Amino acid sequence: MLNPIPKPKHKRRVPKRGNATRITQAVRNEVLNRSESRCERCGRTRAYAFEMAHLINASQGGRGDDPANVVLLCGPSVNTGTCHNFADYTAKGREWRRKKHEELKRYYG
Repeated sequence: MLNPIPKPKHKRRVPKRGNATRITQAVRNEVLNRSESRCERCGRTRAYAFEMAHLINASQGGRGDDPANVVLLCGPSVNTGTCHNFADYTAKGREWRRKKHEELKRYYG
C-alpha cells in the first residue's frame, strides 16, 4: 500500500530534545584533547573502557554541545569501582561532578 500523503521536506522549527543532549563530535575531540585521553577523575590511561559523561545529566537538560558539561571517565558506568559509576551513583560522586562543572565553566570562561 502506498503512502497517500508525502512526508514533509522541511526542518523542525524546534529541535528535538535528544539532539541538544547528544554529545557532538567537536565536543568529543575537545574533551579528548583536554584530558589527554586520561580519566579526568583518577588519571588512568588504561581502562576497560573510557566513556564521555555529562556532568549535568542529559535528563536534567545537560547539553552535549558544551565542553564544560562533558568529561572523560573510566567505565562502564554499570561496573562498581569505576569512576563513571562513582560519579553517577554516589553522593560524593554527585558532589565531585558539581565541583568539576564549576571548574570547567571557569576554564571555558
